[in-house]
Amino acid sequence: MTVQLNHTIIQSRDRRESAEFLAYLLNLEVGAPWGPFIPIEIANGVTLDFANIPAESITPQHYAFLVSEAEFDEAFEKIKRARITYFADPHGQRLGEINHNDGGRGVYFEDPSGHGMELITVPYGGFKK
Repeated sequence: MTVQLNHTIIQSRDRRESAEFLAYLLNLEVGAPWGPFIPIEIANGVTLDFANIPAESITPQHYAFLVSEAEFDEAFEKIKRARITYFADPHGQRLGEINHNDGGRGVYFEDPSGHGMELITVPYGGFKK
């Protein structure tokens, strides 16, 4: 059996704002609302479905995106231009830096609902597919 992730729901204070934030950074398209969701489809066919919930009910999650070097450059420039706080580590100890783990580059930042977002150019362990 081949198991694939099809979609995941991302809790948001404002589903439109969160979807547009990520779509802007990663050059993705925001899909048409579908029921309570606003979707973004990523390259491997997985859909990120943003849904509104009360801010106090949001459980912050971590979402890591494997991107090309060119995509990283473009997204990182947008992060800097928008003055989004970013870190080289998931614990927020290396403010204003990126990492070079496994021979690639990585950066951490938060989305408008407080979820930890990560962009990496090489998967953990240095394994490229």
